[in-house]
Amino acid sequence: MSDPLASVRSVATKTKSARPGYRCAECGNEVAKWVGRCPECQAWGTIAEAAAPRPGLSKVAAGAPATPARPIGQVDLESAKAKPTGVDELDRVLGGGLVPGAVVLLAGEPGVGKSTLLLEVTHRWAANSGTPALYVTGEESAGQVRLRAERTGALHDQLYVAAESDLGSLLGHVDNVQPGLLVVDSVQTMVSGEAEGSPGGVTQVRAVTTALVALAKDRGLPVLLVGHVTKDGNVAGPRVLEHLVDVVLQFEGDRHSSLRLLRGIKNRFGASDEVGCFELYDGGIMGVPDPSGLFLNRRDAGVPGTAVSVVVEGKRPMLAELQALVANTQMPVPRRAVSGLDSARVAMILAVLERRAKVSLGNKEVFVATVGGMKVVEPGADLALAIAVASAAWDVAVPADMVAVGELGLAGELRRVNGTSRRLAEAARLGFTTALVPPDSGPLPDGVKAIVVRDIREALKILQRDRRRTAERAPSDAE
Repeated sequence: MSDPLASVRSVATKTKSARPGYRCAECGNEVAKWVGRCPECQAWGTIAEAAAPRPGLSKVAAGAPATPARPIGQVDLESAKAKPTGVDELDRVLGGGLVPGAVVLLAGEPGVGKSTLLLEVTHRWAANSGTPALYVTGEESAGQVRLRAERTGALHDQLYVAAESDLGSLLGHVDNVQPGLLVVDSVQTMVSGEAEGSPGGVTQVRAVTTALVALAKDRGLPVLLVGHVTKDGNVAGPRVLEHLVDVVLQFEGDRHSSLRLLRGIKNRFGASDEVGCFELYDGGIMGVPDPSGLFLNRRDAGVPGTAVSVVVEGKRPMLAELQALVANTQMPVPRRAVSGLDSARVAMILAVLERRAKVSLGNKEVFVATVGGMKVVEPGADLALAIAVASAAWDVAVPADMVAVGELGLAGELRRVNGTSRRLAEAARLGFTTALVPPDSGPLPDGVKAIVVRDIREALKILQRDRRRTAERAPSDAE
């Protein structure tokens, strides 16, 4: 009698011999045999035996769909309509608010203010939505959350708090409270009894996230998850965590500054390049709709070594003040200190200044920094940084009403950047009247006198004229 499964076993045997039998749960890399560390992503303990291929899928019987397919024009939009959280800067990044059934992952370094922000969100939701909000914490006690709520003014009768780390107990609280918003702080502290491994491990995080995503979709319940980050700034846990959720937000900021930036990394319901600004203070956290003032130290007269640029964070133009200090030194290797800027890009700009613009920096120490704890990484601030360094080297002040926007190339040429018109409109709103811009910057707004400069030498002629005028006035001043 012939074996009815012989053909299937034959195909499975051939497939097994033709492809690796182990796969990394972190990055999906396949290897021929089990190893303790993935050779691709270097993660430990993520290699597991791959599922056996199923060659008979083409013969699987078709089942009845849960909901019939409909023309896209007949799909109901109410199920995807966002509901505001009450925190305007968060709603800006989310694309208008929280969509029913959306799962949002908020990642950030310890102490940056993630829990404070989400406690404020749950308070606003409980006060304005008419439905309860449930805050589940696995890192603190309920009393600690109550103390923070009293300090930030986030107490409300419809805000429920539970200190749990067991997924089953969490689901029980959801059944009892029937919340309109669920916050889990943090997903790495939750444990599922149906999965092996320790809390925060790859298997546990995947199991907990999968269960919470299923809960959110089944009940139309928006869920906010707090995620830890590694020392490299990436979300801790399996990479699949970011694929399971609908929205990934990065909360960042310098612990020595009150400014916090909320960046959208992934968003299935809106743009993923929005940025929200917050200010963290003793009484809690609040949104900053006009953050440019935090990064400026306005003066009536210019100061040597200071220049202003307009950078774009997401879709939002913000003014950034760059400062430089150039000093003589007796050290054989002059120091280069950088704060708030990309050190590699600063080194390139210093080399271009010395080689293309003849600014002597070889035997001088150079210190550059941003004002207000802002981090500037985009190339649109290259021109302002070069002007600030040259201003400090020549001890000549940049006009206080001038901004500089442009990318600097290795040949000393200036290249246009995106959104020049929006940048200059923001500068004009804050009282700046002159702007240095590269060629081909497109239509520019009224209210700002644009001076087109082709390279760094032309841009520095303004400083050189002021330098000569200062030198001409010096003898008379001495008299």
